[in-house]
Amino acid sequence: MPIGIKKSLTSYTQIMDSLNDLNPQPQTLRVSALHALAYCPRLFYLEEVEELYTQNAAVFAGRRLHEELEKQEDAEWEDLYLESQELGLRGRVDALRTRDGKTIPYEHKRGRCYRDQNHQPMAWESDQLQILAYACLIESALGIPVSEGRIRYHADHVLIHIPVDNTARNLVKEAIKQARSLSSSSHRPPVTNNERLCTRCSLAPVCLPEEARLSHNREWQPVRLFPQDDERQIIHILEPGTCVGRCGEQLKVARRNQPPELFPGEQIGQLVLHSFSQISTQALHWCADHQIGVHWISGGGRYIGSFDSRQGSIQRRIHQYKALTDDYKCLELAKTLVGCRASGQRKFLMRGKRNSKGSSLDLEPVITQMKRVLKQVSQADSLATLLGLEGNLAALYFGGLSDLIHPDIHPGLHFCGRNRRPPKDRFNALLSFGYALLIKDVMNSILTVGLEPALGFYHQPRSQAAPLALDLMEIFRVPLVDMTIVASVNRGQWDVQADFEIRGQQVWLSDSGRRKFVDLYEKRKQETWKHPVTGYSLSYRRLLELEVRLLEKEWMGEGGLFAQLVVR
Repeated sequence: MPIGIKKSLTSYTQIMDSLNDLNPQPQTLRVSALHALAYCPRLFYLEEVEELYTQNAAVFAGRRLHEELEKQEDAEWEDLYLESQELGLRGRVDALRTRDGKTIPYEHKRGRCYRDQNHQPMAWESDQLQILAYACLIESALGIPVSEGRIRYHADHVLIHIPVDNTARNLVKEAIKQARSLSSSSHRPPVTNNERLCTRCSLAPVCLPEEARLSHNREWQPVRLFPQDDERQIIHILEPGTCVGRCGEQLKVARRNQPPELFPGEQIGQLVLHSFSQISTQALHWCADHQIGVHWISGGGRYIGSFDSRQGSIQRRIHQYKALTDDYKCLELAKTLVGCRASGQRKFLMRGKRNSKGSSLDLEPVITQMKRVLKQVSQADSLATLLGLEGNLAALYFGGLSDLIHPDIHPGLHFCGRNRRPPKDRFNALLSFGYALLIKDVMNSILTVGLEPALGFYHQPRSQAAPLALDLMEIFRVPLVDMTIVASVNRGQWDVQADFEIRGQQVWLSDSGRRKFVDLYEKRKQETWKHPVTGYSLSYRRLLELEVRLLEKEWMGEGGLFAQLVVR
């Protein structure tokens, strides 16, 4: 073959290969995705399109069942992974058995089977579609005819036979077609009308079906499906020079002149690195795999940043971008946020006035003026106007905050007005460190939910603190930081000498002061607060994540519940 023609053919092949790379074959669907589709289209969309997954006790129990079956010699277990481009499916078959010369796929389910009106055992619709999909996958990928599939429900020891005929094969093809159509949609399906499905769904804490129903019907009585608390530890590494690494499936913390500590992965929720502590690359990868938030705070108590290990969730951020580039939407959300924060500040001052036994008469005009300004918030016609109103409200609040400090407290702990970094007195040092811890927790929730922290609706980029985090922390400033500090000061829990360091005109928390504040703050987050709209109680730690999810509902057609947490 002439060299010129050979080169031309080679170039043509390279071009075609490049075009094929640009137009790859459609990705095959997981068989388990069809199971989710039959169970609830919204569940399918959250998992397959928004790439959101969560694991509850039922999921772990199902895994243990499969591990036990793998150990049984007589189970004829075969860990068989199959994929068919022609059918558009992929999956891992639980077990294959040969009966009378026929190949039969088996599915093992931990729970109970469905029973009809005559109490006859039957397969659940989603389980039936799953086993039929496996049968079709075996036929397509291996060329083996399959006449039936079987599902064993271990809770009631029932084996269900599912015939595989042309009707069944068409059912699978229609499900694949529906899944493809839903995958290409930019609209999340509505919450299912079958409430019982939601109570057994592992993604209920992400989907928030009861809250979605409540947003459309305020008379709805929601059932709490959102997890009550996260019992995992938040590990604060406060000592400079501490090294954090990985040791097997544990986190290893090696402090100077101390024996190393080991923490199992399932017991850790966050790792907070203060000052000049270090973490290995292996430990970072391990934390990402175990969904452990990693955050950095400077030795001076300034929030530095967070490790963003998000995967997927691009659809959620696209919806966020579309919503938060709408000036009207941003203004409405900002007015709700400012109203929430200022109402909480005013209520806190009112509470202090009631508890002061007449010693804080100066608070009355402050409270009255804040009420007048609050009425103007809902009428603001621009973010600039709203910023002016918020500044007025903040000045009134911090002007009255000093009256909440008991007069017998050491003069060095009294509050004489808000000043930011560097803090010039002990009270402001406490506020600055508290707000750094709070923005760290808000960032952790934003990343957990999968939103984009750089895209907010009120605050503008002006520091390394992300605008969305600055927005959301406004809801929790009073209950988590201000109230904690005022209470601890009035109880005499601070040593003005040992807990603070004075450097010229700057005041910082000492090592003992930081440890004390972290302890007070983490204990405060464990306390519960009854949500005024949903009607159920959650710890502050859980409310942080819930509030981020309620914000997302504001642009998903299920709004009206965001920023309603106001101190009573």
